[in-house]
Amino acid sequence: MYKVLICDDDKDILDAIGIYLAGEGYAILKASNGNEAVRIVENEDVNLVVMDIMMPVMDGLTAMAKMREISNIPVILLTAKGEDTDKVLGLNVGADDYITKPFQPVELIARVKAQLRRYMTLGGGKQENESTLTCGGVVLNDEAKTVSVDGENINLTPTEFQILKLLMHNPGKVFSPKEIYRMVWEDTPIGSEGTIAVHIRHLREKLEINPSEPRYLKVVWGQGYKME
Repeated sequence: MYKVLICDDDKDILDAIGIYLAGEGYAILKASNGNEAVRIVENEDVNLVVMDIMMPVMDGLTAMAKMREISNIPVILLTAKGEDTDKVLGLNVGADDYITKPFQPVELIARVKAQLRRYMTLGGGKQENESTLTCGGVVLNDEAKTVSVDGENINLTPTEFQILKLLMHNPGKVFSPKEIYRMVWEDTPIGSEGTIAVHIRHLREKLEINPSEPRYLKVVWGQGYKME
């Protein structure tokens, strides 16, 4: 049974999300601020976090940054309508997805299932026979779920891993932001350009010696991204 941590300072929202996800068979853990959420991630075997951004004691973005120091579990941020800056900041510090309030239960459940599926299988039945992909000094081991650059291990979020795996499976092929979003998120790519751009920038910061002059993760202006 997967453990899902829900973090929100609004008790009604906390309880409602708990009911939705418990109905899908998930074990639920609850926190009312970011500090509590970080402590739970440190001490419990959590598989996914759903967390609000605006909270007392410790906000969701600060908690996200602290979580990423100790764990790569998927995190879905809850944002208020119009908090576009917070969405980008959330993706920058390691969020895998976000949901804008108010949201429908079916959307929340679908996104939780998609993130857990990617986290636990990172490709599932679409994997090819070889478990190791190599592109220059970048080595991705799909069985061990590890990535190294010039022999140094790097930590990727599940979403970053999936994007990199897609590009490394198809070296030289250009994928548009909409194609990447459709294949990785398995969702309709509405407004996907900004989301993909943030994840690509984050990947470059981890993969490249000089992110502004990338050796591996290249942009083809007006078309998309590719691995060389």
